[in-house]
Amino acid sequence: MPTLYHCVSARSFRPLWTLEELQVPYALKMLPFPPRALQRSYLDINVLGTVPFLEDGDQTMTESAAMCQYLAETQDPDNRLGLWVGRGERDHAHYLNWLHHGEATLTFPQTLVLRYGRFEPPERRQPQVAEDYGRWFLARLRAIAARLEHQSFLAADRFTAADVSVGYALMLGELVGLSGQYPASVRAYWERLRQRPGHLRALAAQEQAAQAQGVAVAPATV
Repeated sequence: MPTLYHCVSARSFRPLWTLEELQVPYALKMLPFPPRALQRSYLDINVLGTVPFLEDGDQTMTESAAMCQYLAETQDPDNRLGLWVGRGERDHAHYLNWLHHGEATLTFPQTLVLRYGRFEPPERRQPQVAEDYGRWFLARLRAIAARLEHQSFLAADRFTAADVSVGYALMLGELVGLSGQYPASVRAYWERLRQRPGHLRALAAQEQAAQAQGVAVAPATV
């Protein structure tokens, strides 16, 4: 059974959402943010001190988009739910590209918005940096908007782990106050994603686990 180490609404929400889409058993270990500072014992589990961290038997992972791909393929190898796109399918390359686009292209600038707009002490904050990288993130949504002009999802005409990866970036954009500037097609896409039962179950799961484990429910947003 997979074990996921998670901070509320952090990148680790991606594999949590994937697990809830799959509806398979898993263990959810909640951590305060940032765990490397507030729960030093976590460094014995993950030397980086970052979330997410996934344990599945003797397999361990630290990258959220890779976890989505791994979980979709290993927990549903016959692809009964259609969460992954196989090599023989027409949109295999698009699937992989969007899966990693969500993290490498979209989430990266948001981390700078958060760091220099919220997380640094007031004397170290840099509003211009936060504003510039917010614009950087919004500009990169053009590719998604174009992709969604003629289809409801990013690959293979169905919801996949690529939508989880990009969907989390849109969720984070909302948490940092950028969603009001989403293109219309992206805003509609995010509304569809956020109403999915799997997404709603993931939100409920993290809140319930946080309360049960004595961790603050406010989003960590990292």
